[in-house]
Amino acid sequence: MILVLISVGSCRYFSKYPGFRRAGHGIYYQLHTVGEDDIRAKPGDYITVNLSYKTMDDSVFFKAHRKFQLTGPTFEGSVDECFGMLSEKESATFIISAADFFGKTLQSELPSFLQPDDKMKVTIDMLDIQTETEYRKEKEAFLHWIEDFGEYEKVILRQFIEEEKLPVELMASGIYFINLIPGTGKKVEPGDTITINYEGRFLNGKFFDSTVKRNQPFQFVYGTEWQVVKGLEEAIGMMKEGEKSLVILPSDLAFGSEGSSTGMIPPFTSLIFEVEILEVISPRII
Repeated sequence: MILVLISVGSCRYFSKYPGFRRAGHGIYYQLHTVGEDDIRAKPGDYITVNLSYKTMDDSVFFKAHRKFQLTGPTFEGSVDECFGMLSEKESATFIISAADFFGKTLQSELPSFLQPDDKMKVTIDMLDIQTETEYRKEKEAFLHWIEDFGEYEKVILRQFIEEEKLPVELMASGIYFINLIPGTGKKVEPGDTITINYEGRFLNGKFFDSTVKRNQPFQFVYGTEWQVVKGLEEAIGMMKEGEKSLVILPSDLAFGSEGSSTGMIPPFTSLIFEVEILEVISPRII
């Protein structure tokens, strides 16, 4: 099979970046894995990807698993063009303008570790491509199936706890809390700046997010709105610095009947979080 990316733009020659070829509009690429067919992602498709953003010296500053609807490029050399150059099961690293990515795509300030003329690397692993029609049909079928899923979820959650023989403590809110390692430091209070590691997974054990695997602990001011889901915020508020706990959240204390905005967490889905409080810093009193 002819490589998909070879046909894009003027890319039949090696570029000034060793191992990369030029694909037009200032984008350079390096193909890692060849897809199973030549049907590439197009605007309107729903794509599932593993993403990694790096500086040119390969220092990773963002890594995530995402599902979203692909939009058309709004300017030449945008990251949307990179997504559109890949077929399912294909992976590649792209070199694009850092200033354009942050300023035009994210509409945010350029991070302090990047300069206006810098390039950045975007590694994309295209896991799945669905047309909008396929996505809508799948969602409609799923929502129909889970009309009574609220009660079903309770059964599944109870069975999981019984089968695992977990020494859980049921909170009044519906959280299941299991202390793994006692904390010896300060108890978390509203206004504290806390640093945590967490791993989130479904009841079947499959991970959907992990700061441990990314090697990127999460820091935020406890009590600030929209930082973590409701149930996880409650659980963290019961913990101390150095403590590690397992928290099981029913869906109404996680992403509810809608699921996550990324599509990664389905509606009515119970979740497991393993949380470790690495540091608790109280606000200074002036």
